[in-house]
Amino acid sequence: MTPNFSLPLPDGRTLGADAGTHGLTLLLDGQPLLSAQRNGECWQLTSEPTVEALWALAYWTFAGDAQSERVPFAAADVPAEAFAQGLVNRDEVGGRLQIERAAFWQLPAAWHKGVASADFPLVYRMSGGRRHPLRAPKPQGEVYRRFDARLGQWISLRTLDIERDLERFNRWQNSPRVLEFWQEGGTLEQHRAYLEKGAADLHTTALIGCIDDEPFAYYEAYWAKEDRIAPFYEVDDYDRGIHMLVGEDSHRGPHKVESWMTALVHYLLLDDPRTRRIVAEPRADNAKMIGHMQRLGFWREKEFNFPHKRAALMVQSRETFFERCRLC
Repeated sequence: MTPNFSLPLPDGRTLGADAGTHGLTLLLDGQPLLSAQRNGECWQLTSEPTVEALWALAYWTFAGDAQSERVPFAAADVPAEAFAQGLVNRDEVGGRLQIERAAFWQLPAAWHKGVASADFPLVYRMSGGRRHPLRAPKPQGEVYRRFDARLGQWISLRTLDIERDLERFNRWQNSPRVLEFWQEGGTLEQHRAYLEKGAADLHTTALIGCIDDEPFAYYEAYWAKEDRIAPFYEVDDYDRGIHMLVGEDSHRGPHKVESWMTALVHYLLLDDPRTRRIVAEPRADNAKMIGHMQRLGFWREKEFNFPHKRAALMVQSRETFFERCRLC
């Protein structure tokens, strides 16, 4: 990414930057937000930083370089709120001020929309012979939005609306490519019944993936403790699982998979900090999907037999995701 660029923010504003050889000015909707001078690897802030300005410095850095691990900086004063949020900390050796990528991307305010599961108390229930936490009500509407700087497009997630999405779901499920692995082809009436059953299931949330607000994918996010996958590994109370399909051929390809799969995992980890793992169980012979997942930090834990398929247990941990993810 060039030093001078504009980065759209989910709230409708635009983050701009004017970066020279040694200096940097960040602009929010054209108004100066922060000024800094480069001092070796460290930014020396020449204006008094607000929490918003420090967040913008981190976002400008990490969106421009997905490999960057931290933003070291020096400032005369840092708002206490920046430390309290976990946005700013000090390095372990010299006590230098820094913003770490792994911490920055776990702050949900900019990307996560609506009510988070994290706000729901821990109360246990029994269902289907399994003891599990009582789950928060399902979200409604848009739940995640982020501008993908590599694609130059918005990636967003919203909850499925049966009346709005039934025909496209039917079309996607009946396409030969999807039918090969999902095996859920059928009529509109059959698919309406499928989606209504899912809507009534408290442990599963159906999501539509969009690029620049164009629907292109269908996902099911489920709580693994109540799912059929639970007996096959040491499941945690807040593990989340995912089923995934890309319905529109125009949005296939490794670069698109990296964008939407990273966004999906990011959303689920932001939704509840108690979620330590994301799991999936693609068919064991689905080499293409398994390869994509491994490239993006999932590991193949084992293979096991469901009644309807031989599955590969794919696992992504919170720690691995935020240390290695290529969010931008």
